[in-house]
Amino acid sequence: MLKEKIGSIRLGKLSAEENIRHFLGKIKNEDGKINAFIKINDNAIKEAKEIDKKIKKGKAGKLAGLAIAVKSNINVKGMTASCASNTLKNYISPYDATVIKRIKEEDGIIIGMTNMDEFACGSSGETSAYGPTKNPVQPDLIPGGSSSGSAAAIAAGFCDIALGSDTGGSIRNPASHCGVIGVKPSYGLVSRYGLIDLSMSLDQIGPFAKEVYGAALMLNIIARKDEKDASTFDVKIPDYTKLQLETLTIGMSDDFKKLCDKKIYDEAEKKVMEVCKENRWNLVKVNLKHVNLAVQAYYPLCYVEFFSATRRFDGRKYGFRIEDACGPEVLRRIIGGSEISKAEHKGMHYRRALKAKELIARDFNEAFKKVDIIISPTVPRLPHRIGDKINPEQMYGYDALTIPANLAGICAISVPSLKINNVPVGIQIMAPAFQEKRMFDAGHAFELA
Repeated sequence: MLKEKIGSIRLGKLSAEENIRHFLGKIKNEDGKINAFIKINDNAIKEAKEIDKKIKKGKAGKLAGLAIAVKSNINVKGMTASCASNTLKNYISPYDATVIKRIKEEDGIIIGMTNMDEFACGSSGETSAYGPTKNPVQPDLIPGGSSSGSAAAIAAGFCDIALGSDTGGSIRNPASHCGVIGVKPSYGLVSRYGLIDLSMSLDQIGPFAKEVYGAALMLNIIARKDEKDASTFDVKIPDYTKLQLETLTIGMSDDFKKLCDKKIYDEAEKKVMEVCKENRWNLVKVNLKHVNLAVQAYYPLCYVEFFSATRRFDGRKYGFRIEDACGPEVLRRIIGGSEISKAEHKGMHYRRALKAKELIARDFNEAFKKVDIIISPTVPRLPHRIGDKINPEQMYGYDALTIPANLAGICAISVPSLKINNVPVGIQIMAPAFQEKRMFDAGHAFELA
């Protein structure tokens, strides 16, 4: 339990150095089979020793001595932010992203940079230039993506907390497949300064953890307005870690049911009914009639914004020219974004996608007038085996249930709640924008169940 570990570190029963040495040893002995990390922090033990001195003086921060893994598209000064691509394989970050600065201020120790789908383009963890990440629960299966390494690092016990980024499900998708907690914060709650993003209007950095408490603790550290990111909002941040069981009205939608494998949805619905009965929650049906447009709306937005962002990777300023060094999925999105952006289309596809995005956000706003949270399975199908050939349409379908939250700008968490064929299946809990406290409280109820 993370809360107990933090207490032990503060009381001197466990040193930061011992904690970091334990994880480094485990990574050295076991990560060869998982491939969760691209780069380990060579200074981690030295940093832990310095933090132990602060702990003895009673001046240590809230993350003192904890090992934090970071997705390789987030800048950590002195570490390689390769985005798991040959394009940036030699790029050493010259600065800390805002989230990293805040973690270091609270004495968290960055243990290493994790594997991922190349430039966050993927839903399986297989597109990395460094080879696929394997699922610690069942190593022949995909761990999900694009934050594959961070989810796997938590599931394998390689760190205390991890960071990922979520554009359309890239935190929640692998959290579901690996049986861990994964959080996508509301858009604008967490600074994106220092994130090498996939889609600027959708991306959010968020935490992975074994328990809701760990994810809540990390979000309390990294959430708040940042003068370096104009998309962040100045909102009051409550203490997310004060988890409590509330009386809630729960919404489920048959519109999600239509997008999901029947067995997964039926088992999830049964679990939700059990938890509602146990906590005396009301369960009602809500109408989200436009969520079937989510995947079709998401990819034009993502393609265009990714194409625009990659124009800086021209081989003169950062690494190699991206078109010369990237893999097929990244190239597909660059070409797609280039085509959609052509002058003769006059922005037609992008504008239509924005209209669909607005319709989906409106559906959620209306639904949240009737319910406190909305629940669905996190992923509509079980993970495939690593190396299995599936077409892009099937691959993109993995995010059919998670993309709507990104388009609506709301917060969502994946909590491990089921197992089907011995494979973890997450329950996704969505709450209105900036209502993360409600989301965590509901997630904690599922965790207890």
